[in-house]
Amino acid sequence: MKLVYEKSQPGRRASSLPRYDLPAAEVPEELRRAEAPRLPELAEPELVRHFTELSTRTFGIDTGFYPLGSCTMKHNPRVNERVVALPGFRDLHPHQEEEASQGALELMWRLQGILAEIAGLEAVSLQPAAGSQGELTGLMLMRAYFADRGEERDTVITADTAHGTNPASVTMAGYRLQKVETDVRGNLDLDDLRVKVNERTAGLMLTNPSTLGLFDEHIAEVAGIFHAAGALLYYDGANLNAVCGISRPGDMGFEIVHFNLHKTFSQPHGGGGPGGGPVAVRASLEPYLPVPAVVREGETFRLDYDRPRSIGKVRGFCGPFGVFVRAYAYIRSYGPDLRRMSETAVLNANYLLARLREAYELPFDRLCMHEFVLSARGLKREHGVSALDVAKRLMDYGFHPPTIYFPLVVPEALMIEPTETETKETLDAFVEAMLAIAREAAEQPALLKEAPHGRPVGRLDEVKAARRAIVRFGFEQHPDLSQESGEPRSLEAQKGA
Repeated sequence: MKLVYEKSQPGRRASSLPRYDLPAAEVPEELRRAEAPRLPELAEPELVRHFTELSTRTFGIDTGFYPLGSCTMKHNPRVNERVVALPGFRDLHPHQEEEASQGALELMWRLQGILAEIAGLEAVSLQPAAGSQGELTGLMLMRAYFADRGEERDTVITADTAHGTNPASVTMAGYRLQKVETDVRGNLDLDDLRVKVNERTAGLMLTNPSTLGLFDEHIAEVAGIFHAAGALLYYDGANLNAVCGISRPGDMGFEIVHFNLHKTFSQPHGGGGPGGGPVAVRASLEPYLPVPAVVREGETFRLDYDRPRSIGKVRGFCGPFGVFVRAYAYIRSYGPDLRRMSETAVLNANYLLARLREAYELPFDRLCMHEFVLSARGLKREHGVSALDVAKRLMDYGFHPPTIYFPLVVPEALMIEPTETETKETLDAFVEAMLAIAREAAEQPALLKEAPHGRPVGRLDEVKAARRAIVRFGFEQHPDLSQESGEPRSLEAQKGA
């Protein structure tokens, strides 16, 4: 398939604009182009065909099974899209006056209450735009809390299985990062933890269940260690899909929780958005939540900016409203039976684990939660086939690959998350593909090393792509790297081989 630039022909247009007898806008000298930009020139039919063809090459949850571990790629019910498109929601302006936005404010207020109940905490801010911003907001709340108390604490502890955003958020919030090891059962190593927690510790950032798909068996003891030192517990809600209605972070001892509305409560997501990262806190931290807060007074709802100890705003306006509507609709569709969502997700994950554990190594021999981690280490040791090879070959069977080489504590990791919205037939087909690939690794390893075979794009040289990234079309000067010799696939070794 040619690039849109390669299809371009001078003078062709996909539209015609009216010409007005008006003076040209004045562009400041320092902003003026020396020459006109070279943009694609195509007729409308060619333009439509080009992007339609591109769309057929896009894999998404609407085209197939998407077991991308820790991303919760579940089905997005179409009724939610109909609800968010209601004119009263769709056409709201961010500056709409409160008396004309009562329906939207009521929905936000009710969603806050639902999320507080799910978390087992007292107060919620919907403002953060995504999980990573929810993390940063939670750490800013932690900093404001200790500053108000006159306590100087400079360290936040994370697990060695943490999502990469955890250490990034810790650094952005001005804290020093300290990691704690994982024990042989996949829990936090309590002996390592006791050594590292002290009066300088501000808190713990923890995903529970972890990115290994395992619920920490000593979570009450972990909470006790931090609370005894006067520190706080932050719950990364990336894996909340495993425990909704079953257990609550607040009951485990956490003071701060962020949600990923786009994951747990079903939004079309990936590729940068949209997302929602609300933060729930204990009453002791409520004064520091971002402004404005959505509050109810009698039968009306309003935005409250009078929060003198607030950390301020963390994004424009009140948050990603369309995400709120979809999440609210998804939660209300389950009602009091929300725990069935998590129970089904856990059941599906354990079904896959039980069927695949003999063909791939299982680093931690336990029942999993909503996701699990296998290892292709045995395939690499015996046949030279890596996790990357397995992932690429899986594409030939029509499935999106799972997350690979994460968490970093598992060599040749394959992290698989089926979610609750997949049928047994789909799960069985995925299992058969994974088992077939394991057999191919032993019988035809070269087949896997060159996969994928039936896709529009074959195996890419990831090292060359990283070192020689070409991010713009150069027309006559556009380089052709296809004839350059590839570099050794050292990237695979860097990723945990």
